[in-house]
Amino acid sequence: MTTEHIKMPAVTPVVRYTANGAQTVFAYPFPIFASEDLAVFLDGAGQVSGFAITGAGNTAGGNVTFDAAPASGVTVTLERVLPIERVTDFLEGGDFSAQSINNELDYLVAAIQQVERDNDTALQYGDHETPGMTQLPDKAVRLNKALGFDGNGDPVAVSLAGSMAPPDFTATGTGAATRTSSDKFSDLISVKDFGAVGDGLADDTLAIQQALAAHDTVFIPNGTYLITNTISLAAKQALIGAGQKAVIKCQADTFNAIELPEGFCTIQNLRIESGDIAIKLFGDTAECVQNSVSDVQIIGAKTGIQLDGYTDTNKPCYWNNFARILIEQPITHGVHLTKSGAGDTPNANRFHAVRVYSKGAATTGSGFYIEHGSLNNAFVDCEANVNGPTADSCFRLGAGSSKTMLVNLLTESSNLVPNVKLDTGSVETSIINLSAQSDGAAIDDSSSGNYDAYNAGSPEKNTLRKTVISDLKATLMRFDTEFIDVAGTTAIDLSHSVHIVNATNGAITIELPLASTAAGAEITVKKVDNTSNIVTVSENGAGPGPDGKDLQLGGANDYATIISNGSAWYIKSSNRLSGNTRFFDGTGTYDIDMAVDIYLVSSFGGALTTRLPPANAVQAVGRTVTIKKTDNSVNAVTVSEQGGSGPDQANQSLASQYSAITVVSDGGQWFIVSKNL
Repeated sequence: MTTEHIKMPAVTPVVRYTANGAQTVFAYPFPIFASEDLAVFLDGAGQVSGFAITGAGNTAGGNVTFDAAPASGVTVTLERVLPIERVTDFLEGGDFSAQSINNELDYLVAAIQQVERDNDTALQYGDHETPGMTQLPDKAVRLNKALGFDGNGDPVAVSLAGSMAPPDFTATGTGAATRTSSDKFSDLISVKDFGAVGDGLADDTLAIQQALAAHDTVFIPNGTYLITNTISLAAKQALIGAGQKAVIKCQADTFNAIELPEGFCTIQNLRIESGDIAIKLFGDTAECVQNSVSDVQIIGAKTGIQLDGYTDTNKPCYWNNFARILIEQPITHGVHLTKSGAGDTPNANRFHAVRVYSKGAATTGSGFYIEHGSLNNAFVDCEANVNGPTADSCFRLGAGSSKTMLVNLLTESSNLVPNVKLDTGSVETSIINLSAQSDGAAIDDSSSGNYDAYNAGSPEKNTLRKTVISDLKATLMRFDTEFIDVAGTTAIDLSHSVHIVNATNGAITIELPLASTAAGAEITVKKVDNTSNIVTVSENGAGPGPDGKDLQLGGANDYATIISNGSAWYIKSSNRLSGNTRFFDGTGTYDIDMAVDIYLVSSFGGALTTRLPPANAVQAVGRTVTIKKTDNSVNAVTVSEQGGSGPDQANQSLASQYSAITVVSDGGQWFIVSKNL
């Protein structure tokens, strides 16, 4: 029968067993609220995998079932470990749930039991003795001494002189201090100090776990250390090897070799063989930040390094650093950034000189796969050389990737494997100096161009999105061109600058995007067929069109270049522009300034002289101009020349309405091209 809450019994929340080498199921006779509340230890070393916990929420407790029986003689400890915190918050004026208060009280009782158990293991004065001083002597006083008790029974530092002790150690050099050998040896703890063998045959898992349980910095000497379960580092711990002959070898590929569920850890100077994931970083018990992995070789793991955003946004996977790492023969991915739960994406991590090399192995994924990641995950001087027949890509940016930086990347494969693959949804990728040696696409882009490339890609080495240039010198300009020949309406975007339109199959309407979405954009539309089908240039939606109205291109090779200022489209140039004309109504002398091609003049108020500039004037040479009388009065319009004799060496008179003359200058005199008097 299921109860509403745990009935918290009076029980110490820890139990210990001595393994017999065959037993796999061990009971814990106290309640836990969730499986993560139970800590599992083998000879004092915390375990993170290789077992299953059942019975969470039951008053009577439950069981821990190991995948493989612990070795005979190993002490199995099962302990309830709870964070000391409130788990329920009761709202002022809200409903008061009996179940909520029962759960809160159960949790508080469990926490008190945990504190009581911790106190039970501490040295303490007897109930019938008046407590004395409990503070240890100062550190400087107790250095290299034993703990003793004075005449009052209080702790004092006792000299080791006269007792059997190892010889002292003194470093060479001025200022060196004498230390005991025991103190000196404690500077760096080796896994061999905890019984590790390093012959590749003995199971050294527990020895490594125990060393890390007791010390923050652990040394791996040369040797091959076989492990059958995951090695997990707590915050600020370091696992340092003697070099690439210091090998941690997984017995199988069903578990992760090393996990970093917290931050500020260091892994360096060692080699890892096999395993599901060789090194996994994820924020589980705390933020997974500022970890450092360097000078590591990884061989034969399914995935070399994985960064997982995991399940809690308050425990992110940020700011981790990787340098000088070789990942050989990965089965799935070399480096994988992902998010397996509701946590944040791995962000702002740094990879320098990380190389992935299939070395003939059948890698099925990618050398680097940034499935999820944001805010400047940077890969500098990295290399991906993957097996051509099976690999997906050398470097892949997934749909959850954003603002990823690739600098000085070398990629190599065969069988048309893409060098860099950009999935739909990937945004703001930056690629600088790509040496693409695979025969696949240099940049296989499904992101709709949402990337920037400098000295990367093929055949175009540079791909830039929105760019501001204050001063540009271009020796050759190229424009991306689109050909349109489908009758009806075609809505164009800003992906091409020039649109060649053939209306042979019927009239075509070219619909510009709204000017408000295209500030600064320039588009050219040209009709190339000689049919009578019209090409109309309009604007999407409520936009009025170029120069405030639709533009029609009716003749072969009619064109228009249109530019947006962010509020409207304007015609920049076209052979379909309206003629340049000026109208003047007056008497006396009116100087023709050559600013327009046609002057419509009226002499209705009296005789009018229109005076051309000198034929050799800069604004006149090679120019043609037309002058036409528009009024029906008897007042004549005289066409003369300033300082010269006039068109065809004489003043010309426009005496009647609609009389007109067209003249041109050769730089020496004005000539009449046509005249209608």
